[in-house]
Amino acid sequence: MNPGIETLYRIAKKPKKQILGLMSGTSLDGLDLALCEFEGTGLNTKFQLKQFVSLPYSSEFKESIQAVFSKEQIHFPSLSTLNAEIGIKHAELILNALQSWGIKPGEIDLIASHGQTVMHRPMRHGNQPNSTLQIGDGDHIALKTGIITLSDFRQKHVAAGGEGAPLAMYGDYFLFSKKGENRILLNIGGIGNFTFLPANQDPNLILVTDTGPGNTLIDACVRTHFPGFFFDKDARLGMQGVLHTGLLQALMNLDFFKEDFPKSTGPEYFNLEKVEQLIQANQYTLTPTDLIRTLTEFSAQSMALAIKKYVPVTQANLYVSGGGSQNPLLMQRISELLPEIKMGFSSEIGIPTDAKEAVLFALLANETIMDAGATKVRRLGDSPWVTMGKISLPF
Repeated sequence: MNPGIETLYRIAKKPKKQILGLMSGTSLDGLDLALCEFEGTGLNTKFQLKQFVSLPYSSEFKESIQAVFSKEQIHFPSLSTLNAEIGIKHAELILNALQSWGIKPGEIDLIASHGQTVMHRPMRHGNQPNSTLQIGDGDHIALKTGIITLSDFRQKHVAAGGEGAPLAMYGDYFLFSKKGENRILLNIGGIGNFTFLPANQDPNLILVTDTGPGNTLIDACVRTHFPGFFFDKDARLGMQGVLHTGLLQALMNLDFFKEDFPKSTGPEYFNLEKVEQLIQANQYTLTPTDLIRTLTEFSAQSMALAIKKYVPVTQANLYVSGGGSQNPLLMQRISELLPEIKMGFSSEIGIPTDAKEAVLFALLANETIMDAGATKVRRLGDSPWVTMGKISLPF
């Protein structure tokens, strides 16, 4: 037997597993690393977040990703090189984090790497297949760290008939569903998405969807109009601006909001170029802070709209995670738009807001190794319930 396969088999037999989850989102801030201990699988999963850190990317590294990120035309050799560079960079950040925690690589059972999304293309209207692309090669991570690595999680979901996003529902259901409580777990990253967890815990009634923009348009506007800044810290810029109701209505009239749920999207659809086209076509006049204020309102209203239209109950508790949870204006407006729903943070149910996505991909790796009930036809709500992630051996 290949010794790597033998090691993987031995890991699968362990009652507890140490899995390091990695997440690099569309905001391109850096790499989130969550070291988790898992026991069990499915609804019997128990986990402990043992360490978490978010390590920023350099400006040069961000720029290299932005050069290919969500672009219709790119320099293909740059994409090929970046696939390896991201894998190598992530491996270096992993080793640095482990050293700072006083943990040896041999103490980690698995790495779960989301990679860096550079293109997401759900094709709900047409005869082409859905597709999504995350780069940051798992073999580079495995070889450089010496740790078995699972990566490229979204491809199996697409192959099984899904859109490859959002994937948070699996971890949300296994870790955070609670009998007797309707829960909505809203993640505000570059794109907004939520999971509805019914109080009866029926997996057939789980709902998950993207809602539209989270931080992606706000961040892009800040980078464009305020060089040297990457996001609207504490909503200082947005609070200085005046809401432009004409632009807001034009944005809310986009075709995405007329499509049925569930659905996914990305910066390929919600980008600053599209916003500028609407401004020019309607001859609107906005200051940069007015634009940030309006885009913040747009994110809030698109999330509230999705929850109102898709969630079948009016009484539920809403728990928010992701970078957008740190935007007080965005949080205030979501709360005001959903007055019947009690809103709080994911930290209230046992997970720091910034760590959630990295934890959820660590869970997906645990499921890939441990899930004994996987079939091609199994469903979790409207989503295929399959095991995900390609396995890279370190030798």
